[in-house]
Amino acid sequence: MNKATIMLATINDVKNFVSEATQCEYDVDLLSGRYAVDAKSIMGIFSLDLSKEIKLEAHTEDASEFFERIKQYIVE
Repeated sequence: MNKATIMLATINDVKNFVSEATQCEYDVDLLSGRYAVDAKSIMGIFSLDLSKEIKLEAHTEDASEFFERIKQYIVE
């Protein structure tokens, strides 16, 4: 499993992120506080507090290609 912390500041960020996540053949989850949602669900993401950083978990051995595509959302 690969992890990162992301920030989705605008509606377009959410749309673009979901577009990238849906291309993954593996599960991708977003965690905010005690809530976990499917990263491929735009409605699920909008149920989170987007003013805060969100933890991302990709359930695969190698998510480097996915992380490269979403690098603009990853918080260092």
